[in-house]
Amino acid sequence: MSSTEAVPSEPIQLTDADGFDEIVADHDVVLVDFYADWCGPCQMMEPAVEQLANDTDAAVLKVDVDQYQSLAAEYGVQSIPTLLVFADGERVERMVGAQSAESLSDAVAAHLD
Repeated sequence: MSSTEAVPSEPIQLTDADGFDEIVADHDVVLVDFYADWCGPCQMMEPAVEQLANDTDAAVLKVDVDQYQSLAAEYGVQSIPTLLVFADGERVERMVGAQSAESLSDAVAAHLD
């Protein structure tokens, strides 16, 4: 399966809950960052998340858990940041808590062709 859309070089901010499945389906590999503006570790990870979007062929989708509580619940998000990696539309990895840029890159690279 190949992407139907070019991979954006910046994180995609979710603006509509219905768009979640579409974004995951439209890209081969997607890192989903469940975050909140008030979350210190989320803010600390922001540069690494932005760098990943710029440096890899994975799409990065940011989901504000305050705005999309039902989506966060659907994916079992109980702590933030929670980062999920989807490959070919399937969830393949889950990371909870602050991660290094290297661990994010490694998690995504494992699923890029």
